[in-house]
Amino acid sequence: MESTQDELAQPILLPKQYSSSPEPVSSELEEVLSNTDLSYFRRIGSATLIELNILFRLAGPAVVVYLLNNVTSMSTQIFCGHLGNLELAASALGNNGIQIFSYGLMLGMGSAVETLCGQAYGAHKFDMLGVYLQRSTILLTATGIPLMIIYIFSKDLLLLLGESTEIASAAAIFVYGLIPQIFAYATNFPIQKFLQAQSIVFPSAYISAATLCVHLLLSWLAIYKLGLGLLGASLILSLSWWIIVVAQFVYILVSDRCKYTWTGFSLQAFSGLWEFLKLSTASAVMLCLETWYYQILVLIAGLLENAEIALDSLSICMTISGWVFMIAVGFNAAASVRVSNELGAGHPKSASFAVIVVTSTSFIIAVFLAILVMLLRHVMSYVFTGGTTVADAVSDLAPFLAVSIVLNGIQPVLSGVAVGCGWQAFVAYVNVGCYYVVGIPLGSLLGFKFDLGVKVIN
Repeated sequence: MESTQDELAQPILLPKQYSSSPEPVSSELEEVLSNTDLSYFRRIGSATLIELNILFRLAGPAVVVYLLNNVTSMSTQIFCGHLGNLELAASALGNNGIQIFSYGLMLGMGSAVETLCGQAYGAHKFDMLGVYLQRSTILLTATGIPLMIIYIFSKDLLLLLGESTEIASAAAIFVYGLIPQIFAYATNFPIQKFLQAQSIVFPSAYISAATLCVHLLLSWLAIYKLGLGLLGASLILSLSWWIIVVAQFVYILVSDRCKYTWTGFSLQAFSGLWEFLKLSTASAVMLCLETWYYQILVLIAGLLENAEIALDSLSICMTISGWVFMIAVGFNAAASVRVSNELGAGHPKSASFAVIVVTSTSFIIAVFLAILVMLLRHVMSYVFTGGTTVADAVSDLAPFLAVSIVLNGIQPVLSGVAVGCGWQAFVAYVNVGCYYVVGIPLGSLLGFKFDLGVKVIN
C-alpha cells in the first residue's frame, strides 16, 4: 500500500480556504493524560469523563445506524416467518446463510476506508477522504459482479451443501430479490465509513430511521396485501438499502460539513487501486472470517436431524445475537474512528486510553443484555413465530446465546481497534485459529458425532 501511505505521509499544507475546515482532533485528552501535575487517579478520572463524552457522541448514533439497518433486514425475516415455518427457514437461510456472505465481504473491504479516512482526517488531509471513498466504491462494485453470480446459482449451491430441496428452492427465490442489494452494499459501506471518519453519524441515523418506516410499510403491502411472498419481501429489502445509499450521498453533496472532504469526482480515484485493493482484501478477510463463521453455523444446522426446527431456533437466536452484535459494531466503529484519528493526529496516549474505555463500556452493556436474554428466554421467540415447538428450542439455547452475547461485546471492539491501527492481517490470523481451527470442527464433532444437536453449534 505504498501509494496510500505516501499520500498520508505528504506534508500537511492547508491553504487559507481551509481555515474553516473540519475541526481537528482535540488534544484535550492527550494533555490531561500527559499532565504530571495532576495525581494519577485525577488524571484517569478526568480523562475517562472526556473520553466517555467523545465515545457516546460517536458510538450512540453509530449503534442506532447499525441497529436500524439490521432491523430493516431482520424485519423482512419476521414478516416471512409469519407466513409459515418454511418461509421462516427459507428467509433465515437466505438472509443469514447467503446474504451475510456479501455483507461480510463488502463491510470488510469498506473498512479500508475507515483506516485511511480516519488517519487522513486526523492528519488534516481532508481532500483525500473523497478520493478514498471513490476508490473503495469502484473496487466494491467490481467485487459485486462475481457475488451476483453466486446469488444466481444459490439453489444449486445449497443443494450441493446438503440442504433439502424444499428449503433450498424457497431460499433461492428469496435470494434472487437480494441481487440489487449487493451493489447497494458496494456504495453504502464506503459512504458510511467516509462519514464516520469525520464523526458525522447523526444524519445516517435519521436516514436509517426514516427508511425503516418506509420499509415496514412497503413490506406489509408487498407480502400481505399484494401476495408477492418471498421474492417481494427481498426486493423491498433491496429497495430500502438503495434508499439509504441515495439519501446519504445527497447529504454529502449538500452538507457544509463535507465541503472540504468531498470535492467532486476525481480521476485520482483510479490511481493506486492495487495498493488500495491489498488493504481492502486484508480488511475483508478479517471481517469475512468472522461473519462467514455464523453463516457456516446456519448451513450446518440445516444438515441436522429435524432441520426445519433447528434452522428456525438457531436463526432466531442468531437474529437476537445479531441485534446485540450491532451494538458492539457501533462501538467497533467508534473505536476505529477514535484510534485512527488520534494516531493520525500524533496522540498515542489518547489512542491507547480510548481502547480501554470503549472495550470496558461495550463489555458492561453486553453483560446487561445477556441477563435480559435469560429473563426473557421463554417468550422472545414469539416475536418471530407463534410455534411452541420453536419457542421451547429457543429457550434451551438461551444460556448459550447469553454467553455468546458477552463475548461479542468484546471481540468486535478489539477488531475496531485493529482497523484503526491498520492491523487487519493480524486479526485475520487470530480469527482463523479461533473460528475455523477450533470452533467449527469442535461444534460439528459434538453436534453430529455425540448427537448434541444445535446447542453446541450455537
